[in-house]
Amino acid sequence: MQVAETGYQVVQERFSSRECSELVETVSAVSRSRAGARHLMANPAVAAVANDKRLIDLARLWVGDSAVAFRATLFEKSAETNWLIPWHQDTALPLVQKFDFAGWGPWSQKAGVNYAHAPASALTRVIALRLHLDQSTQDNGPLRVVPGSHRSGVLSDESVRESVSASGFVNCCVAQGGVIAMRPLIVHSSSKAKNGKFRRVLHIEYAHSIQIADGISLAVV
Repeated sequence: MQVAETGYQVVQERFSSRECSELVETVSAVSRSRAGARHLMANPAVAAVANDKRLIDLARLWVGDSAVAFRATLFEKSAETNWLIPWHQDTALPLVQKFDFAGWGPWSQKAGVNYAHAPASALTRVIALRLHLDQSTQDNGPLRVVPGSHRSGVLSDESVRESVSASGFVNCCVAQGGVIAMRPLIVHSSSKAKNGKFRRVLHIEYAHSIQIADGISLAVV
């Protein structure tokens, strides 16, 4: 399959070990939940990485030359904070204001930001780039994806499970400084780490435009 058909891409060695270590030091002081920290675009170091040419150029391959970063999240696994994520799709987007348009919702709030589950027409305009601040291996809870599943649109929970059973999945292992690009609608999960080693990922999302659809603007978080 071509990358566009699989819905994901592993790109090794985009950032150096030194750069990753500096980022780890920067985000170590950020207030976080058990799984990591959300809404990091206000952090100058994170915003600088999100707009680094190495990531912007990769995002442009997926969403076009106007690619803009709008959300950054830190995911962190360790011996003390070990967790799993079941099979799912990423369908909620942060939005500037609430509205009542067909295909959008239900709504929620996270740290004061409005979120709505979005239709496939909007989600196909988004790409997530996962910068690995540590090596991701078979044993420390790597991202798992079902190749091509993003092409089926927004799925019910039952259809997500059926997708995994019918197509199988791939473990996405990547060296420190590597990047995984993934479509929000690709069915994915991650297991608990088995070896207790850190697996820190800076997950940055890009869209073709802050105005994700007519009259609808993404919040930059």
